[in-house]
Amino acid sequence: MLVLQVFCSLIGWFCLYLLFCYTFAQRGAEWSCRLVTLSHGVIIVLLTGYVLFIEGPLPFTHAGTENTELQSVSLAVCLGYFFFDMCWCVCFHTEGPLMLAHHACSIVGILLALLMGVSGCETCGAIFGSEITNPLLQTRWFLRQLGLYDSLLGDAVDLLFIVLFATVRVGVGTVLFYCEVTSPRPTLIMKLGGVAMYALAWVFMVDIARFCCKKSRAKYKKWQENTKLKEAQKVNGKSE
Repeated sequence: MLVLQVFCSLIGWFCLYLLFCYTFAQRGAEWSCRLVTLSHGVIIVLLTGYVLFIEGPLPFTHAGTENTELQSVSLAVCLGYFFFDMCWCVCFHTEGPLMLAHHACSIVGILLALLMGVSGCETCGAIFGSEITNPLLQTRWFLRQLGLYDSLLGDAVDLLFIVLFATVRVGVGTVLFYCEVTSPRPTLIMKLGGVAMYALAWVFMVDIARFCCKKSRAKYKKWQENTKLKEAQKVNGKSE
Protein backbone atom coordinates (compact mmCIF):
# COMPACT_ATOMS: atom_id res chain seq x y z
CA MET A 1 0.00 0.00 0.00
CA LEU A 2 2.80 2.43 0.89
CA VAL A 3 4.62 1.60 -2.34
CA LEU A 4 1.45 2.34 -4.30
CA GLN A 5 0.95 5.66 -2.48
CA VAL A 6 4.51 6.78 -3.19
CA PHE A 7 4.28 5.64 -6.82
CA CYS A 8 0.98 7.51 -7.31
CA SER A 9 2.54 10.60 -5.74
CA LEU A 10 5.55 10.40 -8.07
CA ILE A 11 3.32 9.99 -11.14
CA GLY A 12 1.10 12.83 -9.92
CA TRP A 13 3.98 15.28 -9.58
CA PHE A 14 5.42 14.20 -12.93
CA CYS A 15 2.04 14.68 -14.65
CA LEU A 16 1.76 18.13 -13.07
CA TYR A 17 5.23 18.92 -14.43
CA LEU A 18 4.18 17.81 -17.93
CA LEU A 19 1.06 19.99 -17.66
CA PHE A 20 3.17 23.01 -16.71
CA CYS A 21 5.63 22.23 -19.53
CA TYR A 22 2.73 22.23 -22.02
CA THR A 23 1.13 25.36 -20.56
CA PHE A 24 4.36 27.36 -20.25
CA ALA A 25 6.31 25.84 -23.16
CA GLN A 26 7.97 29.17 -23.94
CA ARG A 27 9.38 29.49 -20.40
CA GLY A 28 11.55 26.37 -20.34
CA ALA A 29 11.85 23.26 -18.17
CA GLU A 30 13.09 24.97 -15.00
CA TRP A 31 10.08 27.30 -14.92
CA SER A 32 7.78 24.27 -14.92
CA CYS A 33 9.84 22.43 -12.30
CA ARG A 34 9.79 25.49 -10.05
CA LEU A 35 6.01 25.64 -10.36
CA VAL A 36 5.84 22.00 -9.24
CA THR A 37 8.13 22.83 -6.33
CA LEU A 38 5.96 25.81 -5.40
CA SER A 39 2.82 23.66 -5.59
CA HIS A 40 4.41 20.97 -3.44
CA GLY A 41 5.55 23.53 -0.88
CA VAL A 42 2.06 24.96 -0.44
CA ILE A 43 0.30 21.57 -0.40
CA ILE A 44 2.71 19.82 1.95
CA VAL A 45 2.82 22.74 4.41
CA LEU A 46 -0.99 22.72 4.60
CA LEU A 47 -1.07 18.92 4.90
CA THR A 48 1.63 18.57 7.54
CA GLY A 49 0.29 21.65 9.34
CA TYR A 50 -3.05 19.88 9.66
CA VAL A 51 -1.32 16.69 10.81
CA LEU A 52 0.69 18.53 13.46
CA PHE A 53 -1.62 21.20 14.82
CA ILE A 54 -5.12 19.83 14.27
CA GLU A 55 -4.97 16.03 14.16
CA GLY A 56 -1.92 15.78 16.42
CA PRO A 57 0.05 14.69 18.28
CA LEU A 58 2.85 17.25 18.47
CA PRO A 59 6.38 15.98 17.78
CA PHE A 60 7.80 17.76 20.84
CA THR A 61 6.03 15.31 23.14
CA HIS A 62 5.41 12.24 20.94
CA ALA A 63 8.65 11.72 19.01
CA GLY A 64 9.16 8.10 18.01
CA THR A 65 5.50 7.06 18.29
CA GLU A 66 3.68 4.94 15.70
CA ASN A 67 2.63 6.63 12.49
CA THR A 68 -0.98 7.63 12.01
CA GLU A 69 -2.67 7.04 8.67
CA LEU A 70 -2.60 10.72 7.73
CA GLN A 71 1.06 11.02 8.72
CA SER A 72 1.89 8.12 6.39
CA VAL A 73 -0.11 9.68 3.54
CA SER A 74 1.69 13.02 4.05
CA LEU A 75 5.07 11.31 4.01
CA ALA A 76 4.18 9.35 0.86
CA VAL A 77 3.09 12.53 -0.94
CA CYS A 78 6.33 14.24 0.05
CA LEU A 79 8.52 11.25 -0.83
CA GLY A 80 7.05 11.04 -4.31
CA TYR A 81 7.90 14.70 -4.85
CA PHE A 82 11.48 14.31 -3.61
CA PHE A 83 12.00 11.35 -5.96
CA PHE A 84 10.76 13.48 -8.84
CA ASP A 85 12.80 16.56 -7.94
CA MET A 86 15.96 14.57 -7.22
CA CYS A 87 15.78 12.92 -10.66
CA TRP A 88 15.07 16.28 -12.31
CA CYS A 89 17.99 18.01 -10.59
CA VAL A 90 20.38 15.19 -11.52
CA CYS A 91 19.22 15.19 -15.14
CA PHE A 92 19.34 18.97 -15.63
CA HIS A 93 22.32 19.70 -13.29
CA THR A 94 20.62 22.71 -11.73
CA GLU A 95 21.53 22.19 -8.06
CA GLY A 96 24.80 21.90 -6.18
CA PRO A 97 26.00 19.20 -3.78
CA LEU A 98 24.36 20.87 -0.75
CA MET A 99 20.83 20.76 -2.15
CA LEU A 100 21.34 17.23 -3.46
CA ALA A 101 22.53 16.19 0.01
CA HIS A 102 19.40 17.77 1.50
CA HIS A 103 17.20 15.83 -0.94
CA ALA A 104 19.07 12.58 -0.26
CA CYS A 105 18.73 12.98 3.53
CA SER A 106 15.04 13.81 3.14
CA ILE A 107 14.42 10.74 1.00
CA VAL A 108 16.25 8.42 3.40
CA GLY A 109 14.54 9.92 6.46
CA ILE A 110 11.04 9.65 5.00
CA LEU A 111 11.71 6.13 3.72
CA LEU A 112 12.85 4.99 7.17
CA ALA A 113 9.81 6.54 8.86
CA LEU A 114 7.49 4.80 6.40
CA LEU A 115 9.22 1.41 6.45
CA MET A 116 9.58 1.26 10.24
CA GLY A 117 6.11 2.68 10.85
CA VAL A 118 7.34 5.04 13.58
CA SER A 119 8.66 8.61 13.92
CA GLY A 120 6.17 9.94 11.37
CA CYS A 121 5.24 12.64 13.87
CA GLU A 122 8.64 14.34 14.04
CA THR A 123 9.33 13.63 10.36
CA CYS A 124 6.18 15.58 9.45
CA GLY A 125 7.40 18.30 11.80
CA ALA A 126 10.75 18.43 10.03
CA ILE A 127 9.03 18.58 6.64
CA PHE A 128 6.74 21.39 7.80
CA GLY A 129 9.72 23.41 9.07
CA SER A 130 11.77 22.74 5.94
CA GLU A 131 9.05 23.50 3.41
CA ILE A 132 7.40 26.54 5.00
CA THR A 133 10.04 28.80 3.44
CA ASN A 134 10.02 27.01 0.08
CA PRO A 135 7.17 29.01 -1.54
CA LEU A 136 9.05 32.22 -0.73
CA LEU A 137 12.23 30.80 -2.25
CA GLN A 138 10.39 29.94 -5.46
CA THR A 139 8.63 33.33 -5.50
CA ARG A 140 12.05 34.98 -5.29
CA TRP A 141 13.21 33.01 -8.35
CA PHE A 142 10.09 33.92 -10.34
CA LEU A 143 10.52 37.60 -9.45
CA ARG A 144 14.06 37.43 -10.80
CA GLN A 145 12.88 35.87 -14.05
CA LEU A 146 10.20 38.53 -14.46
CA GLY A 147 12.58 41.40 -13.68
CA LEU A 148 10.71 42.33 -10.50
CA TYR A 149 13.21 41.23 -7.89
CA ASP A 150 14.93 44.61 -7.42
CA SER A 151 11.83 46.19 -5.91
CA LEU A 152 10.04 46.60 -2.60
CA LEU A 153 8.26 43.28 -3.25
CA GLY A 154 11.58 41.50 -3.71
CA ASP A 155 12.90 42.99 -0.47
CA ALA A 156 9.73 41.93 1.37
CA VAL A 157 10.04 38.35 0.08
CA ASP A 158 13.70 38.18 1.13
CA LEU A 159 12.98 39.61 4.59
CA LEU A 160 10.07 37.22 5.22
CA PHE A 161 12.16 34.27 4.01
CA ILE A 162 15.05 35.12 6.33
CA VAL A 163 12.77 35.69 9.33
CA LEU A 164 10.83 32.45 8.74
CA PHE A 165 13.97 30.40 8.18
CA ALA A 166 15.67 31.73 11.32
CA THR A 167 12.63 31.41 13.58
CA VAL A 168 11.00 28.20 12.30
CA ARG A 169 13.70 26.08 10.70
CA VAL A 170 16.52 27.02 13.05
CA GLY A 171 14.70 28.29 16.16
CA VAL A 172 11.81 25.83 16.44
CA GLY A 173 13.97 23.25 14.67
CA THR A 174 16.45 23.40 17.55
CA VAL A 175 13.68 22.61 20.03
CA LEU A 176 12.46 19.71 17.86
CA PHE A 177 16.03 18.42 17.49
CA TYR A 178 16.51 18.51 21.27
CA CYS A 179 13.24 16.63 21.84
CA GLU A 180 14.24 14.03 19.24
CA VAL A 181 17.68 13.24 20.62
CA THR A 182 16.63 13.28 24.30
CA SER A 183 13.49 11.15 23.87
CA PRO A 184 13.98 7.42 24.55
CA ARG A 185 11.44 6.37 21.90
CA PRO A 186 13.08 7.27 18.53
CA THR A 187 15.53 4.72 17.12
CA LEU A 188 19.22 5.55 16.85
CA ILE A 189 19.08 5.78 13.06
CA MET A 190 16.27 8.33 13.21
CA LYS A 191 18.24 10.38 15.73
CA LEU A 192 21.25 10.30 13.41
CA GLY A 193 18.99 11.46 10.58
CA GLY A 194 17.86 14.32 12.80
CA VAL A 195 21.49 15.28 13.38
CA ALA A 196 22.15 15.32 9.62
CA MET A 197 19.10 17.48 8.83
CA TYR A 198 19.85 19.86 11.69
CA ALA A 199 23.44 20.26 10.49
CA LEU A 200 22.23 21.00 6.95
CA ALA A 201 19.83 23.61 8.33
CA TRP A 202 22.75 25.43 9.93
CA VAL A 203 24.80 25.25 6.72
CA PHE A 204 21.87 26.87 4.90
CA MET A 205 21.58 29.43 7.73
CA VAL A 206 25.23 30.44 7.32
CA ASP A 207 24.71 30.90 3.57
CA ILE A 208 21.61 33.00 4.24
CA ALA A 209 23.49 35.14 6.77
CA ARG A 210 26.20 35.78 4.18
CA PHE A 211 23.58 36.73 1.60
CA CYS A 212 21.90 39.03 4.13
CA CYS A 213 25.18 40.83 4.89
CA LYS A 214 26.01 41.16 1.20
CA LYS A 215 22.60 42.55 0.30
CA SER A 216 22.62 44.93 3.28
CA ARG A 217 26.00 46.34 2.22
CA ALA A 218 24.77 46.74 -1.37
CA LYS A 219 21.61 48.52 -0.17
CA TYR A 220 23.63 50.83 2.08
CA LYS A 221 26.07 51.63 -0.73
CA LYS A 222 23.19 52.40 -3.08
CA TRP A 223 21.58 54.64 -0.44
CA GLN A 224 24.87 56.55 0.00
CA GLU A 225 25.19 57.03 -3.75
CA ASN A 226 21.59 58.26 -4.05
CA THR A 227 22.13 60.66 -1.14
CA LYS A 228 25.28 62.11 -2.71
CA LEU A 229 23.50 62.43 -6.06
CA LYS A 230 20.59 64.33 -4.47
CA GLU A 231 22.98 66.64 -2.64
CA ALA A 232 24.89 67.32 -5.85
CA GLN A 233 21.64 68.10 -7.66
CA LYS A 234 20.65 70.54 -4.90
CA VAL A 235 24.02 72.30 -5.12
CA ASN A 236 23.79 72.53 -8.92
CA GLY A 237 20.25 73.85 -8.63
CA LYS A 238 21.29 76.63 -6.24
CA SER A 239 24.30 77.64 -8.36
CA GLU A 240 22.07 78.02 -11.42
